[in-house]
Amino acid sequence: MNDKKNPLELFEQEAPEVSNAFNQLIEALKNTTGLDAKTKQLIYIGIKAVLGDVRAIYYHVAMAKQLGATRKEIRDTILITLTVNGLSGVAACLPVALNVYDEAGN
Repeated sequence: MNDKKNPLELFEQEAPEVSNAFNQLIEALKNTTGLDAKTKQLIYIGIKAVLGDVRAIYYHVAMAKQLGATRKEIRDTILITLTVNGLSGVAACLPVALNVYDEAGN
């Protein structure tokens, strides 16, 4: 068992047709016009915080910052999940999110 392989690379390798369809779905969602890209990233961060998905938080906070999200917007996006999921997502994800934000380039 190779635990060190990137999970997305493994997904692409083991199920290329499904991975391709998934990537097409992501592109279609990126191209919708009801929300701007920054807002979409903030929503995604909130959802992933509820799930406690620290890996996704790591990547999507950097993307949100590149799209103009402020540190307070990132913080508040995660804090608002308290009303949905309690402390677990905040405790797991807020430190990672703020650390990534602080270390990410402009």
